[in-house]
Amino acid sequence: MIPIGIMQGRLLPRFEGRFQAFPAEGWEREFWLAREAGIQCIEWIYETHHQSVNPLGSAAGIQTIRDLSAESGVQVWSICADYYMQDLLLDGDGVPRSPVVEHLEWLIGRAGELGMRYIVLPFVDASALRSARAIEGLLEVLHRVGPAVHAQRLELHLETDLPAPELVSLLECAADPCVRANYDIGNSAALGHPPGTELPVIGEWLGSVHVKDRVMGGGPVPLGTGAADFGSCFRLIPAYGFAGPYILQAAREDGIPEVDLAKRNRRFVEDYMGRNHGN
Repeated sequence: MIPIGIMQGRLLPRFEGRFQAFPAEGWEREFWLAREAGIQCIEWIYETHHQSVNPLGSAAGIQTIRDLSAESGVQVWSICADYYMQDLLLDGDGVPRSPVVEHLEWLIGRAGELGMRYIVLPFVDASALRSARAIEGLLEVLHRVGPAVHAQRLELHLETDLPAPELVSLLECAADPCVRANYDIGNSAALGHPPGTELPVIGEWLGSVHVKDRVMGGGPVPLGTGAADFGSCFRLIPAYGFAGPYILQAAREDGIPEVDLAKRNRRFVEDYMGRNHGN
């Protein structure tokens, strides 16, 4: 069975009122809450907020993550690098910002110390790729950090709002098997990109999957209540050899304890996986 993970912070109440954040207070508890919810892994958030207390920043913190993973059985295989939505890798003209690229090289090294599999680099909203020059700039960044990525046996997964053909063109230009695509089910649905059209284009480049639901042109909603075509997604994604994990990034719901919601969302994904594996 393909493993199911969860975005860090989703097993705890909103931190500082934000929808998605590194939970600077209480992050250790999530390993045990994930175990209770039947979740196999956590996608770690690294952002500018509270970076000084994010355990990825210190040897002691990394050891604590290792210890908690070993004790709970819940792994940390990936990072969602929201940091680069706040401190951008590219300037307004699409030119790489050297200090930030150096920071990415540092983060790649930290991920390697933990034996992680991949880092998701979001290029949406404030960091979206709005021009051909921005795409060129990103290719320059990927070329620069490539040696570090290979040395740490990692992958970089690009989360973008580009149409599938443009994303594949970018990946082809990168020409690096360690640079792949992140597929966010909810974001694609909100943009009106049908999985039956999009996944056949990006399927061979698929590296990671975020599971959420959104209304067309709008925000996140509970799984199964928005525009996402989960039936097609869970039929098509395995066809391209995707081995997981599926990362739950679903909407929060007032009045439902976070662990109970995670259990419900895990069962939602397992039900679709079962339908498409004949279980």
